[in-house]
Amino acid sequence: MPDKQEKMKARLPRGFADRAPDDIRAVDEMVAKIRAVYELYGFEPVETPLVEYTDALGKFLPDQDRPNEGVFSFQDDDEQWLSLRYDLTAPLARYVAEHYERLPKPYRSYRAGWVFRNEKPGPGRFRQFMQFDADTVGTPGVAADAEMAMMMADVMEALGIPRGDYVIRVNNRKVLDGVLEAIGLGGEENAGRRLTVLRAIDKLDKVGADGVRHLLGKGRLDESGDFTKGAELAEQAIDDILRYVLAAPGLVMGTASKGTPGEVQVNWRFPDKVEPTIMGNGLTIEKLFKLFPGNDLYQKGLGELAEINSLAAASGYIFDRIRIDPSVVRGLEYYTGPVYEAELLAEIPNEDGVVVRFGSVGGGGRYDGLVSRFRGEPVPATGFSIGVSRLMTALKNLGKLSSANDTGPVVVLAMDRDTESLGRYQKMVAELRAAGIRAEMYLGGSGMKAQMKYADRRGAPCVVIQGGDERARGEVQIKDLVEGARQAAAIAGHAEYKEARPGQVSVPEADLVATVRGIIEAQKAERKG
Repeated sequence: MPDKQEKMKARLPRGFADRAPDDIRAVDEMVAKIRAVYELYGFEPVETPLVEYTDALGKFLPDQDRPNEGVFSFQDDDEQWLSLRYDLTAPLARYVAEHYERLPKPYRSYRAGWVFRNEKPGPGRFRQFMQFDADTVGTPGVAADAEMAMMMADVMEALGIPRGDYVIRVNNRKVLDGVLEAIGLGGEENAGRRLTVLRAIDKLDKVGADGVRHLLGKGRLDESGDFTKGAELAEQAIDDILRYVLAAPGLVMGTASKGTPGEVQVNWRFPDKVEPTIMGNGLTIEKLFKLFPGNDLYQKGLGELAEINSLAAASGYIFDRIRIDPSVVRGLEYYTGPVYEAELLAEIPNEDGVVVRFGSVGGGGRYDGLVSRFRGEPVPATGFSIGVSRLMTALKNLGKLSSANDTGPVVVLAMDRDTESLGRYQKMVAELRAAGIRAEMYLGGSGMKAQMKYADRRGAPCVVIQGGDERARGEVQIKDLVEGARQAAAIAGHAEYKEARPGQVSVPEADLVATVRGIIEAQKAERKG
């Protein structure tokens, strides 16, 4: 007996996901709202390819322990190494450098697209995901950073997230670098340990202060039994870092005030809802300045945060919208100044229905070194990136996005298969489409029962039926699938159901469009009601 031909197994690669119509439509709706805010701020669209020369991406990768340094790479026929882009910022830096002379400076742009990470996949961690970025290149002052934080706040509200349910958290890598300098981790020789420290601080919201302390020391054993090697800092150095990171996570932007040179130029206040332990620290921005008084980089970074505050406060972005948080790190190494994150504060059901605090849905910061690598001269830049898929999940679960189209297509059933009949059915479809109504003729080979099942699966509001008898009378039957299902549920016997013909009407062919439109509008009004 001959062996059966072995079939190829259909399987999705690990770390990747297929997208269904509901998710695609939800993303389209969300991206349109974000784009409107970007356009309002005067940003212009630009698009870069998915593939870049590997050396153009640089070594600013989120997971350098993986093969190919966190990116998917391949060699071209000219022996040049190419990589799938891991974010949208490095390709933008290449684009700006390549077209520098003809672009207006500052150059304000936005772009959405897929990015790829050659990382170990896990729950909620994919190898392909979408980002939506906005960047300003060519502005050295922190006014551009303040604008980014304000624009992030406006994006959250444009998506229907009210104040109090989100916050834009702001910090400065200069401040963090100053802290590391002060404890003896300055210089190129300590770059690896600095990165380990920053990654530890970045996990504060996940592992808590004790977990960060372990990660700054010998290491941490998590609940699964996995051990993460620590930065192996001395106890005093760990205390100094935590003294800053835990200094004032409740501090928020305040209002600008006058002062003399050398004084703090900003008033800071605690928000109304602060844990008593945080309030009990009694720490103010003045005390933050005094933590490392001899470190110029630290002092400069805090001064930039104060300036961002003044600019944001002048536009009304205070207290409940933009907040200073010393624990904000951002993972990528290329950040050189202010960094910011958009965080959802509301508790929202996740993909599994478990109520969680969603946390960060986007972030960014200043990266003054990326474009400069190509130009050999200082080119300041700042920008932020929104994690589209993560934010979409949160918005859908909050009921802020419609996850499906208003209605499926009207399906014209193919009762007869001769060319003349198919032509008549196609003419009906064309009339419905010309009136702006989604419609299709059934193109399969099945009978009426299977065609009705197909229409149900497509979410059709109604089906159009014309057999020989209807054609002879110049009529069509239109079956309202929603009303028909409701009436059928109230009818007990098959014979009675057949006699009642629930939700089905016969109308002249000339009334096809008007009747279908009436059914769709009635269903839409019922959904809203």
